[in-house]
Amino acid sequence: MAKASATVFFCRECGYESTKWLGQCPACHQWNTMTEAPKAASGGTPSRMARSTGRLGMQAPVRLDEIGEGEETRQKTGFEELDVVLGGGIVPASLILVGGDPGIGKSTILLQLCRNISEAGRSVLYVSGEESLKQIRMRAARLGTFGANIRFLSETGLDRISELLTEEKPEVVVIDSVQTMYQEEVSGAPGSITQVREATMTLLRIAKNFGITIFIVGHVTKEGTVAGPRMLEHIVDTVLYFEGDRNASYRIIRSAKNRFGSTNEVGVFEMTGKGLQEVKNPSAFLLEGRPEGAPGSIVTCTMEGSRPLLLELQALVCKTSFGMPRRTSAGIDYNRVNLLMAVLEKRMMLHVNDCDAYMNVAGGMRVNEPALDLAIIMALVSSYKDRPLPDDTLVIGEVGLAGEVRAVRMAERRVAEAVRMGFTRCILPAGNLPAARSVSASGEGGAVKLIGVRTAAEAIACL
Repeated sequence: MAKASATVFFCRECGYESTKWLGQCPACHQWNTMTEAPKAASGGTPSRMARSTGRLGMQAPVRLDEIGEGEETRQKTGFEELDVVLGGGIVPASLILVGGDPGIGKSTILLQLCRNISEAGRSVLYVSGEESLKQIRMRAARLGTFGANIRFLSETGLDRISELLTEEKPEVVVIDSVQTMYQEEVSGAPGSITQVREATMTLLRIAKNFGITIFIVGHVTKEGTVAGPRMLEHIVDTVLYFEGDRNASYRIIRSAKNRFGSTNEVGVFEMTGKGLQEVKNPSAFLLEGRPEGAPGSIVTCTMEGSRPLLLELQALVCKTSFGMPRRTSAGIDYNRVNLLMAVLEKRMMLHVNDCDAYMNVAGGMRVNEPALDLAIIMALVSSYKDRPLPDDTLVIGEVGLAGEVRAVRMAERRVAEAVRMGFTRCILPAGNLPAARSVSASGEGGAVKLIGVRTAAEAIACL
């Protein structure tokens, strides 16, 4: 009798392969991540896709000095915010993975990107495995007009798509989404680990062999990571994540991996009726609607890469009605807030152990930077004592367990951003005063009053 086709187990996180199910992956030590999938066939006749993507043949190894030098030519996306995140633009022949929650705007921004690139005279192919051509036209109608350089295809068979790419060789291709693609030679349903892995490897070979830039959309899991094997992020050149609350109008795109640029930059967009629009002044956008003279409301500055962003922190402290006080934080690390409240209790003799405390970053932003420590403490004390801080005051600084205030990075950029937004007073670590004063000496921050503090108690005295 013919032997039944074997199945193997793959780890969803790292791609580790095992012949039997394991509760814990031996490679990444994650629990309950092993998924059963058909074993890929070995040997035999190469598939149509393998033949079509391997036409260039084998290449001989060369020395580094034998590789021709050429200027780095990057393609502009038409979005300055996205160009910054990509490191200056799109690198030709790169494979870019775009992930994000459902409905966050992945397909919208890629459709707008395709329109911008096609208007620059480049050929673009948009492939959708989730929508029909009529549905794509309905969605594109609100974004404006599209030129003749962009074409659309509704297809899920990767064999047909790969043949089309190798024959016509468009300069930019969008695959929406990789979880809907399937290959006839590979066992497993669309979206399975085997199909997603093989589809990504096929698209990678096409991108490198034919110099085609390919964007692939990836669904995310409930943990916020791209669905499929973890090795999917290792295969691609760049990983972009869309973040933001679906109920809010702003969106943030950041790079989790970028072989051709920094991963510290972010782009800010606003969802409108005509698609995603760039936010040129994100600080003003995030501070919009801020209450005046409200206790517990503090403005601070966080750094997203090299870009300073002003944020409003809100705190609410009140006596608890239960035996155990309740602590809640939104947008800030919960454990960090508890640590700073312990510093208040021990070093500043502020009895908050019998108080409920609620901490929030207005606008739905998520931040995790020690430079916000002093602002968190000031917001908590302001709410506890019911004393507001002046509306034109910015607070930055890292707080240690001894109650000391430590210097933060890029203090001069934070101060310059505060002055640009009209703030006239800044409470900051004493160690950052020389750099901040140099900003004032250059004329950028001449209207700001700098207050250097060495301990959190000195900052609280400003209330």
